[in-house]
Amino acid sequence: MFLALRELKHAKLRYVLIGFIMVLIAWLVLFVSGLAKGLSSDNASSIQKMDADYLVIQKEADHRLNRSILSEDKLEAIQQHTGKASAAPLGIQMSAFTQEGSAKKIDVTFFAVDMKGFLAPDVIEGRKINNGTGYEVLADSSLKEDGLKLGDAVKDQFSGKTLTIAGFTKGESFSHTPVIHMNFKEWGTVHNMSGSNPMLFNAIAVKSNQDAKDQIGKNVKGIQVIDKNQALKGIPGYSEEQGSLMMMIGFLFIIAAFVLAVFFYVLTIQKINQFGVLKAIGATTGYLTRNMVFQVLLLTIISLAISIILTYATAAILPGSMPFDLTPQLVAGSSGLFLAVSVIGSLLSLYRISKIDAIEAIGSAA
Repeated sequence: MFLALRELKHAKLRYVLIGFIMVLIAWLVLFVSGLAKGLSSDNASSIQKMDADYLVIQKEADHRLNRSILSEDKLEAIQQHTGKASAAPLGIQMSAFTQEGSAKKIDVTFFAVDMKGFLAPDVIEGRKINNGTGYEVLADSSLKEDGLKLGDAVKDQFSGKTLTIAGFTKGESFSHTPVIHMNFKEWGTVHNMSGSNPMLFNAIAVKSNQDAKDQIGKNVKGIQVIDKNQALKGIPGYSEEQGSLMMMIGFLFIIAAFVLAVFFYVLTIQKINQFGVLKAIGATTGYLTRNMVFQVLLLTIISLAISIILTYATAAILPGSMPFDLTPQLVAGSSGLFLAVSVIGSLLSLYRISKIDAIEAIGSAA
């Protein structure tokens, strides 16, 4: 790699400019990737984090949880195939509430769950509630940005009920709104369900294997068993939002490949005579190719390191309301793909190097 390093040292400005463009492209790729991940979590983190393998919904719901309505007899029928502890009802209601003493409306989504079951959220502040607790709920910590704190009373605009925040959860959102968890006792009062009326909910979360899933779909009428990915796609706007961002990221990688291909091909054309001389004195095509790949990888790795630092620095100054999530796994995946794209972009130059004829190159320089 002696030749590659000597050339980088000799033409510093040229390679600094190429590296600068690579930094900008990689920075943009990482930022958009973090934004896509953040928007995905902000739209559906409550479903993504859910400790369930499948969701059972009404057959005519078109994979949309909020369109599904199930009754207790469906839950009992499903529990015959999974066991009582492995099937849990889930109620979902998008609503808005006002804080006591304020007229400002805040959009939220109510999740009704069994507080002793596997859908019960983890509480990071305050205390948990149980299935018998009245007029108390668990709120996502993002609501603190709206001035809410433990013990605050909020009024649901749908039912007019006043509820008290007993604890805070973290990373619980649905359709870009914070999730408020409640027990089914409060779910019944919010929906004016008396003891004589059957409890209604939107879905049944199931922890089971493929065999149990098939048995449920075969023996329980009027329902559909879907996995969490299908449920995510059923959230309004989720697929369209993620599809647009993924298309942007894909085009950025394609642009990066073309930019690198053009840069290194032009550089290769400019150095044909030098390559011809090197071949004439014994340098093999493999040796020249390895030096070119080394240059590409070195520039890409340095550019990626700088862009990762810039992306995390940008994330640090973003407002808390900005849905941005740059995980180490996402950084590693994007970096690996960027390295692969860089090498692919240099293939045209590598092909040109392999076709250089030493005699012709020296003759054209004469």
